[in-house]
Amino acid sequence: MANITLYELEGCPYCAKVKSKLDELGLEYDQVFVPSSHAERDEVKEVSGQTGVPVLVDEEHDVDGMPESDDIVEFLEETYGAAA
Repeated sequence: MANITLYELEGCPYCAKVKSKLDELGLEYDQVFVPSSHAERDEVKEVSGQTGVPVLVDEEHDVDGMPESDDIVEFLEETYGAAA
């Protein structure tokens, strides 16, 4: 099991942006696909307090449920990128 988990929705362009950064950095991660209906996204709501995706969990860096693709990409670059 990887330290990073990505909650995502199939076909979501924001999720694809985050997955692209994860792949670029060569990071292993677990994927959790959420239902298309926001009303059925209990698991991601428990993690992040909201039902939007993508949401990132990084146990190694105490990230419990980071939303917003731009914020996630920035975090990944700062934490795992060349500058890290």
